[in-house]
Amino acid sequence: MLTLEISMKSIIQALKTHIEAFRIPQIRKRLVFTILILLLFRLIAHIPVPGVNVAVLKSFFTQNQFLAILDIFSGGTLANFSISALGLNPFINASVMFQLLGFVIPKINELKKEGEYGRQKLSQYTRVLTVPLAIAQALGMYALLRSQNVIGELGIFLLIAFMITMAAGTMLLVFLGELINQHGVGNGISLLIFSGIVSRYPIDIFRTITVSSDQRMFNLIAFGLMAVLVVAGIIFIDEAILRIPIRYARRQLGNRSLGDKSSYLPLKINTAGVMPIIFALSLSMIPQMLGNFLSQVQNSPLGEIGRMASKYFNQSSPVYNTLYFFLVVIFTYFYTTVVFNPKDVAEDLRKSGGFIPGVRPGKSTQERFSYLLSRVTVAGAFFLGAVAILPSITQGITGISTVSLGGTGILIVVSVVLELNRLIENLVQTWRYQSYIN
Repeated sequence: MLTLEISMKSIIQALKTHIEAFRIPQIRKRLVFTILILLLFRLIAHIPVPGVNVAVLKSFFTQNQFLAILDIFSGGTLANFSISALGLNPFINASVMFQLLGFVIPKINELKKEGEYGRQKLSQYTRVLTVPLAIAQALGMYALLRSQNVIGELGIFLLIAFMITMAAGTMLLVFLGELINQHGVGNGISLLIFSGIVSRYPIDIFRTITVSSDQRMFNLIAFGLMAVLVVAGIIFIDEAILRIPIRYARRQLGNRSLGDKSSYLPLKINTAGVMPIIFALSLSMIPQMLGNFLSQVQNSPLGEIGRMASKYFNQSSPVYNTLYFFLVVIFTYFYTTVVFNPKDVAEDLRKSGGFIPGVRPGKSTQERFSYLLSRVTVAGAFFLGAVAILPSITQGITGISTVSLGGTGILIVVSVVLELNRLIENLVQTWRYQSYIN
């Protein structure tokens, strides 16, 4: 049975827990440290690279949904083209690459199972891979902005310095994220992205309200109601779980009898998170990018093909949104298998003496997990698909278009807030137990 672990009582309890957290010196220190790092990140995001026409750059970003989404995942540094303009995208790409390589390279998969040592080695490899990816992305970003007259032509030495600066900015953000992981509260990378999105909310909301005329006030109200419904839907999907009953066999240890107890394994509807949207967006933009390139060829069949591709794969076209939706659904299934591997979970459950009532341990348990996972993922996949194309639906209904207020941005913000709330509750609960023991 699917259950939703949220209520008004739990919200009030969460507020009391957060107040208590600030009264505990150890937790307050971690929270203050996290806030200071986020403030430092926002300061870095406003240190621009010399020679960039920021006004033209921002205008260019408002016309390109793909770059606007990249700006979201850079934490808002790309639109300002600060010294950390690449943001955390190279690090995220490197992390995803190692997760995918775990399917084809057995040694990487073995490292995932070696506990803390394996995680440290994978983290080290990810940071090393981030550097060449950042340099390559810096070169590609320079070529794109140079073609749009956003940045002037650079000599070879200035270009090398430009790429090194961009890569160093990315590694600085990775360092800040790891500082939060070690001494703060929450996932550092997620919090940096979260702060970049939230920092633009007041400006986007004010701009949306000021440009709305009296005739569009109804559309503005409809937009606000849709935003509330989206937040409620994200909370529902993110918190909803399928409880798989688990029992543990009885074991005799001396005069004590261990095991023979009931528990459950929580299986989230949205196990994949926001990553399928990132993958799908990258692929769905390829036809339009190729179309724009081929359309420059005059008096040629390739030019005609390019113009048709640009027309039918425009961000507001039904063809593009249909493709985008189904790619999100496909990647949700794919990424869910990366996060939740039925074979590994069944093996870990067998080693701990656990089993699903009525299901034999081993292959039968693995097949049961696969069966349940495939059906639960349907709801999560179609929900993520709807969130991905929500900006186009909203613009079509209300005529209001804001990327940061779109489904992807709201999904990231709500998910990070829920995860941060769970971490603070765990820290407070741990402190209570330690105080009780002492």
